[in-house]
Amino acid sequence: MPTADRDAWTALTEPQLLAQCDVDTYRASGPGGQKRNKTSSAVRLRHKPSGLIVIAEESRSQHENKAKALVRLRREFFLKLRRDLAVEMLVENGLVEHADLAPARGKDGRVHLASAKDPRFWPLAGLALDVLVACQGRVAEAAAALGLSTGNLIDLLQTDDKVWQQANVYRAQFGHGLLR
Repeated sequence: MPTADRDAWTALTEPQLLAQCDVDTYRASGPGGQKRNKTSSAVRLRHKPSGLIVIAEESRSQHENKAKALVRLRREFFLKLRRDLAVEMLVENGLVEHADLAPARGKDGRVHLASAKDPRFWPLAGLALDVLVACQGRVAEAAAALGLSTGNLIDLLQTDDKVWQQANVYRAQFGHGLLR
């Protein structure tokens, strides 16, 4: 998918994003009390333009599950949709002042994000994965392109398990060992 699509989709309001989705509701199995199997509270969103599918079925409230599914869909955009970055552009221009990177960078030049709940995390994680793919899975090159130390980039990738897993998927695709 082109970068413009991912950027545009993540900028949409909830109603706008929901309008691009097929919404299925169903009865989820599992714990939840006597009412669990009597209401269709689980939600599956299928984002038609990207083909991504997310579900939320933790709550007995369909409204809460729909909100959780929308959050997950935005995260999936950053996890699964890559920007096509040219390595030459990364080397020449660097990404030190990129709009997704600059706000998260401290005075010491390092990225300091405590958790994936920080609103700056997912756009930055998406950028880091984009650069990792552009550098064919080589972490040191990706870190240099981002103006980070290798350790700081690894810390960023380890902030969320799904980001870490996706980084390892890309590394494996390029024939590199898994990050530990």
